[in-house]
Amino acid sequence: MKKIGFIDYYLDEWHANNYPKFIKDAVGDEFVIAYAYGEIDKPDGKTNREWADSFGVELLGSIDEVVEKSDVLIVLSPDNPERHWELCQKPFRSGKRVYVDKTFAPSKKIAEDLVKLAEENNTPFFSSSALRFSDELTTLGRENIAFINSRGPGDFDTYAIHQIEPITMLMGAEATRVMAVGAGMHQTVVIAFKGGRSAVMSHYGWSGVDFNMTVSYADGSTTVVPALSNSFPNFIKAMCDFFRTGEIKAAHEDTVAIMGIIEAGKAIANPGVWIEV
Repeated sequence: MKKIGFIDYYLDEWHANNYPKFIKDAVGDEFVIAYAYGEIDKPDGKTNREWADSFGVELLGSIDEVVEKSDVLIVLSPDNPERHWELCQKPFRSGKRVYVDKTFAPSKKIAEDLVKLAEENNTPFFSSSALRFSDELTTLGRENIAFINSRGPGDFDTYAIHQIEPITMLMGAEATRVMAVGAGMHQTVVIAFKGGRSAVMSHYGWSGVDFNMTVSYADGSTTVVPALSNSFPNFIKAMCDFFRTGEIKAAHEDTVAIMGIIEAGKAIANPGVWIEV
């Protein structure tokens, strides 16, 4: 049995609340959440102590203790990526295997600096949206993709990662610029890639639209992907395999490129203006 340590901004959040069951369902008792640290108690939620008691996890008083006692580490804080720079400092110096929850960093520069920190300390890590591991993307052809039209729920600020991750996985870490069309809940973002390729991604709020895409190839053929399914179960299995083997499941180059696209997208002030990635 290998012991996983949680490191979070606050522990009472969806990923920390669900990962213990997801991991048990995927691999039984091979990996267990044994230790946890939360930087603050969740406002208007459970305290870190209440969370730990409810899951039977030992709450520790510092990141150092979690790093020391755990076999592998998960840095969470999925809704506060601005905290990842601080939360990753000790894990990325530890040499232990680390998964960093999405979204990896608030900027491309911080993403580059975190990758450098981990690599300098021989710390294996990866970070990814679960959508990367959906069933459909494992068999979809990746050669000679000319255009992707991606659709999904939420808005750009909170859910962009879940569309940009599959787009980058399929088209490579070669985005050059982004442009917004429309505004507000109807904003669509165009991503230009090297070689004249492009992708369009649209968010539809919380209207019941699920993630889906249409992929067009240079030879004129098109594949419609009506859903991206089983992403979370597949992701959990991939993460546990990484903990088991050390095999990186998302290239650091992809992760940095994705942060660049998100950063550029958030910087869009006016529709119809290109922003360099």
